[in-house]
Amino acid sequence: MSTHPKIVVIGGGTGLSVMLRGLKQKPVDITAIVTVADDGGSSGILRSEMQIPPPGDIRNVITALAEKEPLLSEMLQYRFRSGTGLAGHTLGNLFLAALTDITGDFVTAVAELSRVLAVRGRVLPASDQAIVLKAQMEEGDIISGESNIPKAGRKIKRVFIEPPNVKPLQQAIDALEQADAILIGPGSLYTSILPNLLVPKIAETVLRSEAIKIFICNVMTQPGETDNYSVSDHLKAVYDHVGHHIFDYVIVNNGEIPPQVQSKYAEQGAKAVPLDLEEVTKRGYKVIADQLILFRTYLRHDAEKLSGHIVQLVESWMARKR
Repeated sequence: MSTHPKIVVIGGGTGLSVMLRGLKQKPVDITAIVTVADDGGSSGILRSEMQIPPPGDIRNVITALAEKEPLLSEMLQYRFRSGTGLAGHTLGNLFLAALTDITGDFVTAVAELSRVLAVRGRVLPASDQAIVLKAQMEEGDIISGESNIPKAGRKIKRVFIEPPNVKPLQQAIDALEQADAILIGPGSLYTSILPNLLVPKIAETVLRSEAIKIFICNVMTQPGETDNYSVSDHLKAVYDHVGHHIFDYVIVNNGEIPPQVQSKYAEQGAKAVPLDLEEVTKRGYKVIADQLILFRTYLRHDAEKLSGHIVQLVESWMARKR
């Protein structure tokens, strides 16, 4: 039995994968619970044609946690550029679809691919059923489909899932019940993070848990989702959907973003998420703020630094509980 802290990470999208690349280098036991609301691109096609949960976010997380050589991971992320019916699909998505067909079960397919790639930890879908994400906009109209919501470019009032009574994956609930730490984010607030928390029993189990609960806030706002949001706006959106304060700590970037990087993002309508410290602490959250960014082609979390903060928080939390 591993004596390492059991960390459960909830989310989806690129931000989660970046963080996991850092976290897998640490002496921790990782379980990633990943959204099944994706309906765009290759995932969306496979979801509707093969009646399986969308594989894209799961594939990204498996690749991030894989211990096998980079070429194999690169192959899984390879997107076909041509070929009738093939163009647009990633090899990893097709791999998961094939394994689902062979094993007769999506969850088994994920476990088998994880085994082949010597994944550090476990990757679990939030549910073994695909869910449809819908958003009610401020004006009251409803937009259906995870990929369509940000495209509307308007303020989201709330998101909800259909079917509302979708069953959570029992292994995901078990992992949350046994966790020493639960991390939520980074990732698209309305389309990657909240869909997981809306799966029945998941938020409730997080709430009941005695684990340390940490929210990792996005560095930049997301056009069509979190325009002009501050750190406290992100936390308020989670509170409004779940009905409770669920986090003990919030980890945020307070590092300066170079002006040329800011203007590059501004062209797409994104800007740095401001830390309204007074508002966040007033609501009872403890804040860890640090220079947490790296810029290569895109702005990303510094996975090494971020995972260092996470492990430090988890270890001191566990020491206090002993």
